[in-house]
Amino acid sequence: MSQPHVLLVEDEPAQREVLAYNLDAEGYRVSQAEDGEQGLLLVQEDAPDVIVLDWMLPSVSGIEVCRQLKMRADTRAIPIIMLSARSEEVDKVRGLETGADDYVVKPYAVAELMARVRTQLRRVRPSTVGLSLSYDDIILDSETHRVTRAGQELKLGPTEFRLLSTFMEKPGRVWSREQLLDRVWGRDIYVDTRTVDVHIGRLRKILKAHGDDPVRTVRGAGYALG
Repeated sequence: MSQPHVLLVEDEPAQREVLAYNLDAEGYRVSQAEDGEQGLLLVQEDAPDVIVLDWMLPSVSGIEVCRQLKMRADTRAIPIIMLSARSEEVDKVRGLETGADDYVVKPYAVAELMARVRTQLRRVRPSTVGLSLSYDDIILDSETHRVTRAGQELKLGPTEFRLLSTFMEKPGRVWSREQLLDRVWGRDIYVDTRTVDVHIGRLRKILKAHGDDPVRTVRGAGYALG
């Protein structure tokens, strides 16, 4: 399982350093931006799982960054946690109405912010926070690394386990080979896209031993579960 990726957009170096340290300690891959423009650029280059976004930023404000990301179909689903010194109810409402998924008022306890990051990750990548996933008669337990189908335990290799976990987090979503390479193998590892087909073939063989093939090939696009 590739590390959950958190983008931190914060212009105060001391705050950014403390948050980056704590996010890294939680086991996340952390990208950092010091202004809104850089934040938007990093989202384009390497879409994160969660964004921690300061309201008051140079160049492009956090509220404008949030508005732009929530308007685009490819980034709309990325959870955004807005950080702000503005504690007035009207500001909080404005932040949430712009599309922020959570709103944290400064000063805040770092432990609380980490808990809120975990909550948002639970929504988008449940297997990374130790939850079990199910699809039809398939159950995947990410803590024990056990997978069963129709009550029978399946023997999956680590790569097949990560592939199935990715599919089960978002049944029906079509994943391209490049997206699967990023999610399952990691961005820093060069692997040929045909390797994805080989491991999909292995996963299918194991799943088909106990029922129909739930993995769908979408011509010219990639693969989906169901």
